Order: sequence, then structure tokens, then C-alpha cells
Amino acid sequence: MTAPRIVVAGGHSAGHIEPTMNFADALRRLEPTAEITALGTVRGLDTTLIPARGYPLELIPPVPLPRKLNRALLQTPSRLRDSVRAASAVLDRVRAEVVVGFGGHVAVPAYLAAHRQGRLIVVHEANARPGVANRLAARMTTHVFTAAPSVRMAHATAIGIPLRPAITGLDRAALREAARQRFGLRPDGPVLMVTGGSQGARAINAAVSGAAAALRVAGVQVLHITGPRRVVEVPEGGPADPPYVVIPYVDEMQYAYAAADFVICRSGAMTCAELAAVGLPAAYVPLPLRGGEQRLNAEPVVAAGGALLVDDADLDPTWIETTLIPVLTDPERIAAMSAHASAAGAPDADVILARHVLTAVAERRRFAS
Repeated sequence: MTAPRIVVAGGHSAGHIEPTMNFADALRRLEPTAEITALGTVRGLDTTLIPARGYPLELIPPVPLPRKLNRALLQTPSRLRDSVRAASAVLDRVRAEVVVGFGGHVAVPAYLAAHRQGRLIVVHEANARPGVANRLAARMTTHVFTAAPSVRMAHATAIGIPLRPAITGLDRAALREAARQRFGLRPDGPVLMVTGGSQGARAINAAVSGAAAALRVAGVQVLHITGPRRVVEVPEGGPADPPYVVIPYVDEMQYAYAAADFVICRSGAMTCAELAAVGLPAAYVPLPLRGGEQRLNAEPVVAAGGALLVDDADLDPTWIETTLIPVLTDPERIAAMSAHASAAGAPDADVILARHVLTAVAERRRFAS
């Protein structure tokens, strides 16, 4: 038997690329001979993140699509036609047996090309509110997977989101001391990790830095990941004060997770999945855009008791002082929230999806023979 030949399509943003690459890694672990090709575009982070993970990248013309499946989708027929033609050429060249899509700008051309050529299509939707690309693809295949049971898509099976083994296999307690030393934090005392995602979040940065004095008085250490283009000014504390560490970016997030006891952050699908997988409680501040999509991502773990939810408009230093600090200084509550967060996690989605794809390819081959 020849090696399985898979094309993955999930580009533009880190929220699409990361689960795509995590799935590809799991596929390689299960079947080292698998030939995996990634589709991408010159827009977004495709050309930066995908080659860094060691996968060949084939570029096709980008086709930004509306958030809703409506007539606007038909207003760019020439660009879509060119992109589908380019995707078809890639599928032919690598002799793809299956397209595994994760949404984003590159997914629709990939799905349409695969559908026209009669190739197998597998879909994974990470968000609580499915995007237009995956809703379209769910009409073309019965192989549909979602992050949570509440996601409404035809033929859907909930498995969670593919994550890195460095995250799913993280022993926070075992790495805690080394992780805190890595960031210049003290081995004892609560640590609040602050992040606005890969680009940072102005509202979160301002609210937490504005409460720096109150956090120090309460004995709370802070690991503040600002985002590479964000500047946060924090008044210097005294030598006896708990550290307030400001850094622009962290490459290996497992160390930040191990150092922290609690997180304040946006509620993108990947962030929610990773924090649940490692059992970190959080205060989620949904991005107030896209029809409240990020709020939906956070609601399951909030309902389970593993997180707080605060609107972007309500987040300020006063909220940090009156609502968050009492939680941070209550070890029993943090422990309970951590347990509830862990219960909401799904650490093996990458392997589940990879096994399904390999099985589907094998069944297709048997049927063809």
C-alpha cells in the first residue's frame, strides 16, 4: 500500500492554522509515511507558521468570504473560480486522497475542488459558531467534527480541538518551579497570567496594569504577556513587592501555563481549549466583535464553574480589584475552578481526528479496489 496522501486546509489566522498543524503532527505520529501538504495563501500567517512546522505549503489565491452564507458569497465568482482551479491543480499534483479542512480563507476553494473531483472531505470546526466555509463543506460530506456538542452542523461529532502534546501532556505542578524561575517569578504565591492572544488586547492590558498597585498589595504576582506591538507601563514596585513581569510574547506557552494559577484573556476557541486541557481557571473577556462568537466559546467552561466571564466594556482596574483579586487570593476557590476547567477539556482530539482520517482513507481504498 502506498502512503496516505492528505491535503490540509486551514489558513490565514493562528486560530485556524494551529489546530490544522496539530492534527498534521498527530497524523505523522500515527502514520509516519503519510504525505501531508498544506494549502495556504499569501495573506495572514500561512507563510510564517506552516513552514515552521515542517510541512510543504502550496499557495493559492485568497478569497475572503462573508461571515454569512448568503448572496454575498456569489459576488466574487472570478476570484473564487481562479482559487478553485489552483486548488484543483494542487490536489492533482500531490494525488490527494482526502482534504481535511479547518475553515478560513483557504478552505472554501479546497472543499469545492475536492468535491468536484470526487475526493474525500473531512471537516473540523473549532468555534462555537461555525464559519461559512465549514457550513458549506458540511453539505458535501458526512465526516464532520466539532469542538463541542452545542455546535450545530450536519453530521457533526464533538471531539474537542486538536492541541499540541506539549499542552495536553503538561504536568503543571511538576513544571511549576522551573517555569516560574524562567520568568523571574517567586516560587510561592498566586500568579496571574495576562494575555490578549498573539497580538495582545488593549482593554485587558490597560485594566490589569491599572490595577498593578492593588495586585501587589494583595500579594499577587503577574506574568503580563502584552503582545509584540503593545506597550504597557507599570509603576515600579519595591524590592519586597511581588514581581510584575512584562514580556511581549511567549513562544512555548506550556511554561506560562505552568507558572500561572489563573489567567485573564480573550476567549478564542484555541485559548479556551488549551486552558481547559491544562486545568487553568480564567476570567474570559470575549472580543466584542463577530456577533459575540467568543462569548459562545467560553460559555461551556463558565457554566461548568471553571471560569468567569466579563464583558469588554465592564473590564477596568476596579473590576480587577473588586472581583478578580478576591478570587486570586482564595486558594480553595482556585483549586475548585481548576478541577471544573479540567473536566471541560478534551485532550485527545488530535489523535481522534487523525485516526478517523486514516480509517476513512483505508475504507475508500478498499471500496475502490
